[in-house]
Amino acid sequence: MNAYIAEFVGTAILLLLGQGIVANVNLSKTKGFEETPLISITTAWGFAVFVAAFITGQFSGAHLNPAVTFGLLVAGKFSSELAFGYILSQLFGAMLGSVLAYIFYIDHYKATSDEAKVMGSFCTSPAIRNFKNNFFSEFLATFILIFGILYIVEPNIIVEGFNVNYGIGSLGALPVGILVWVIGLSLGGTTGYAINPARDLGPRIVYQLIPRKNKISDWAYSWIPVFGPSFGAVAAGLLYIYLS
Repeated sequence: MNAYIAEFVGTAILLLLGQGIVANVNLSKTKGFEETPLISITTAWGFAVFVAAFITGQFSGAHLNPAVTFGLLVAGKFSSELAFGYILSQLFGAMLGSVLAYIFYIDHYKATSDEAKVMGSFCTSPAIRNFKNNFFSEFLATFILIFGILYIVEPNIIVEGFNVNYGIGSLGALPVGILVWVIGLSLGGTTGYAINPARDLGPRIVYQLIPRKNKISDWAYSWIPVFGPSFGAVAAGLLYIYLS
């Protein structure tokens, strides 16, 4: 499988499973409606990372997240010539995964009148709107994610002639899935822990495009889950270099 296709497919799987659990908890008349949402959502997202990375790690390193790509790039563990293609693949993969989750739950989306819950199944929003604190939340949570990834064993694969660090895939997938789960439980209460620009922006675009009345895409907030994780990843990469 081509590395870019692997990032596209892996991120689509991640979003299908991740958005799927939020839809199952948020949307009316589902089997999981309002059932222990915190544990269900954080656990499912953690395992979604594991499954997507396990499938695609051998082909692309399973970044599945522009923040992972940024962090590895800054730390000198990824080629700048591949980065742009990886990030585009992740964004479009996230959009596809979101579309598939929407189609899967379409009857329940139609049955749900609470638009905040509908939007919340696609993208993140803060519990308390304070842009400075919301940015810091995404920055710090992503910093912990990327810093953890950088300090776990890092075998390499060859992608189109370049030596590429596995990223999430290097961990046998499970440790990073656990890390994402812990971050969700401990640091996810303020913003919903996007910690992945593609995970938020891709589905937010899909939500904007679907045929619903009274949509609340909240583009005023949308820069937080894009730039917070991006800067957090860069900071983690820089600190890794300094400590090394």
